[in-house]
Amino acid sequence: MVIGRLYERVVVPRLVHWGMKSERLRPLRASTVAAAQGRVLEIGIGSGLNFPFYGRDVEEVVGIDPSPSLLARAGKAGGWMPFKIRLVCQSAEHLPYPDASFDCVVATWSLCSILDVEATLAEAHRVLRPEGRFVFIEHGAAPSPGLCRWQRRLTPVWRRLAGGCHLHRRPDRLLTAAGFELETLETGHLVDGPRLVTFHYQGIARR
Repeated sequence: MVIGRLYERVVVPRLVHWGMKSERLRPLRASTVAAAQGRVLEIGIGSGLNFPFYGRDVEEVVGIDPSPSLLARAGKAGGWMPFKIRLVCQSAEHLPYPDASFDCVVATWSLCSILDVEATLAEAHRVLRPEGRFVFIEHGAAPSPGLCRWQRRLTPVWRRLAGGCHLHRRPDRLLTAAGFELETLETGHLVDGPRLVTFHYQGIARR
């Protein structure tokens, strides 16, 4: 158990940082985050890799993440940003903010690893103002039945190795079930790499 806790607290955050830092993800990260504006809540902010891609219309970024070590990296990365940054160490299933208090919610490769993703999206819907945007890029279930079956089979093992990550979630369906209306959605194997993890969902949903 000690080794398991050490892996989760020390090894997984480092793997997340270096995996998410990949250059092949930068174009998707940039095009997603560019849609944010106003007061932003970023779910699973990690080590702050999205900071350089926020535009001039962003006034403040509130970042939620359960990893203290990743938030420490985010604090260093955000030191020179032209907008306010507030970092909160906690999970996203219960957000400590009033209704309609954000203009935008951002999620980049984070919905796959949240334990109760339905509760998280319900909270995101609650804290967004009317007509507020939820902008996202996530990997998930492939449309190929054979490939999706393998994603489901491998997810129990993958979750243990990759910080709770699920290979077969459908962000589009999860968002609509939470009350969002999809405004734009692009899907496909949007990056090079193993097909089990490269099918992506990128888009904007409205409250």
